[in-house]
Amino acid sequence: MKVKFYTLGCKVNQYESQAMLESLLAQGFQAAGEEEPADVVVVNSCTVTAQSDQKARQALRRMKRKNPGAVAVLAGCWPQAFPEEAEAFAEADVVLGSANRGGLGGHILDFLNRRERIVAIRPHQKSEAFEPMRVQGLSGHTRAFLKIEDGCERYCAYCIIPFARGRVRSKPLYDIRAEVEGLARAGYREVVLTGINLPAYGQDLGLTLCDAIEAACGAEGIARVRLGSLEPERLTPEVIARMRAQPKLCPQFHLSLQSGCDATLRRMNRHYTAGEYREIAANLRAAFPGCALTTDVMVGFPGETPEEFAESLAFVKELGFAKAHVFAYSRRPGTVADRAPDQVPAPVKEERSAQMLAATAQSQLAFYRAQVGRREAVLFEEEAGPGLCRGHTANYTPVRVPCAGEAAGKILEVLVTGADAEGCAGVLAQDGSL
Repeated sequence: MKVKFYTLGCKVNQYESQAMLESLLAQGFQAAGEEEPADVVVVNSCTVTAQSDQKARQALRRMKRKNPGAVAVLAGCWPQAFPEEAEAFAEADVVLGSANRGGLGGHILDFLNRRERIVAIRPHQKSEAFEPMRVQGLSGHTRAFLKIEDGCERYCAYCIIPFARGRVRSKPLYDIRAEVEGLARAGYREVVLTGINLPAYGQDLGLTLCDAIEAACGAEGIARVRLGSLEPERLTPEVIARMRAQPKLCPQFHLSLQSGCDATLRRMNRHYTAGEYREIAANLRAAFPGCALTTDVMVGFPGETPEEFAESLAFVKELGFAKAHVFAYSRRPGTVADRAPDQVPAPVKEERSAQMLAATAQSQLAFYRAQVGRREAVLFEEEAGPGLCRGHTANYTPVRVPCAGEAAGKILEVLVTGADAEGCAGVLAQDGSL
């Protein structure tokens, strides 16, 4: 039986889809090629926005049209957060949440034997442990993702994810190190530690994120360890000092901001002030000279006045991010913000998005230009055109380089010679591979 996956959402979802696929392969299923028909189609859903739910419905319908007669599986965050909605989506033969995906293979076989629709959405439990899962890599990627944490207890006013993911659970240290070593043996040079609220790693085990970083960096064979998205909590000077002691840790930190205005942050139920964020950013830059600070910025949150937006825009300009994901607030039914007064009109959100994007584009270009003249180790990932290869430095600067032959998966030293809005250009150093 051949199976095909379609994944929506974050790196955690990508990791989980790979884990589910590998679990099915171990049970005798086969992976269908891109243009090959499948007997089973699986959509691993995201539910960050209402549009995410619609994308999941559309994806499953599309896959069913392309694979008539296939068993259609809907899994992931949408069914977990909104079980009644997912159960009502009749096009899905099997519906699973994010709490019991380990039974996927058995549910598929059960459906084939009985031909009765299966809806198996188990609520998260307070005492729930981290779900054991391991991957051997991620097809098509030269860096591997490793999920080390699940769950979130922050309850930001705009976010449904705590309801989809449950309480914080953490992967044991020995499992982290063993999985990183396995990925290194499979040929990966870089691993990205991911989680729903990564800095909360270990709060259920009496550990900290530093313990996980040290376990990953201590694995033989891996050259780089990178962190996924970080909430600006628990990043104390002591934590940053421990991080700095790990030479394999990449100096790139995606530190989620959302707003640079304290009044907006309070309405969002974010657990820091702009001043505290500024201090964390300064501490990271002092500990990791030349590091990249990247972020997420939301505009048009309910109640955001012109003065509050101006304050947030000024803060973003001050911080000078290497890259920013700018997005307008989108209402998510089931959240506090969806019921909030003073919703910002769409045209205003569009205008604010444009201003914020312009500001972050300037700081991104300035960051790229600051890399010119440096010699950097670049992990190459793909061709960027005839005779060109593209990769990223340790601080995640994209670099394109003239090269002959296959470079993907290799770390090579590059002299950065130029920069534009798309990234940097460079040439291979004479001494070659690192």
